[in-house]
Amino acid sequence: MDSLQTLASWIQESGSIVFFGGAGTSTESGIPDFRSAAGLYLTEKHSPYPPEQMLSHSFFMSKPDVFFDFYRTKMLHPDAEPNGAHRLLARLESEGRLSAVVTQNIDGLHQKAGSRRVLELHGSVHRNHCMSCSRYYGLDAVTSSTETVPRCPDCGGIIKPDVVLYEEELDHQVLNDSVHAIANADLLLIGGTSLTVQPAASLIQYFHGKHTVLLNGESTPYDSRADLIITDRIGQAMDRIGELLS
Repeated sequence: MDSLQTLASWIQESGSIVFFGGAGTSTESGIPDFRSAAGLYLTEKHSPYPPEQMLSHSFFMSKPDVFFDFYRTKMLHPDAEPNGAHRLLARLESEGRLSAVVTQNIDGLHQKAGSRRVLELHGSVHRNHCMSCSRYYGLDAVTSSTETVPRCPDCGGIIKPDVVLYEEELDHQVLNDSVHAIANADLLLIGGTSLTVQPAASLIQYFHGKHTVLLNGESTPYDSRADLIITDRIGQAMDRIGELLS
């Protein structure tokens, strides 16, 4: 039995699956990741400011014009479509097998594929709010603004994306819900993540279920703890698993 068949059989035996994912989950949808050889951090290393700096809270507050120029051109992909990974996870949830998706991604592709129980550790580009009056806006408030720095038409305040920037804390409720979901899962699928970003990566330590599966093209610090490692492209692998489950 090959690795995909093994995972398909484990999925069939499971009643509470949790998927923990990162940027690699969306690369097959045309959204670049951060830390791979073709990732955002390396391809942008010759720009005036490192991406990590531009995506920090202090940089946002001091240079919002530079932040939004980078954010619009590099972080927003409104036309991206879900791939096989997003689609299979949504299907497993609809079948009552998957209890939650815990994601470090901010692209909203899990919801676009039909997933409902999505715990977004780092927020979402689709939620934005005025820093002055707290009015909420959708993504179009940022993408369609004629100003470099989008401003609230009601009060003139800066519209800030509800994404967790460097130097900002993760939402405590989302963290608690993620811990609870992982702790109560019988199968943990980990995909498209280097498992180096903290505190998000530390959440998988709360899993005490039956099987841990890594779906990742590159090695991670947690490889030795996995019961199964699949290095195929995650979207293609999940498409194949979906066929095996049909």
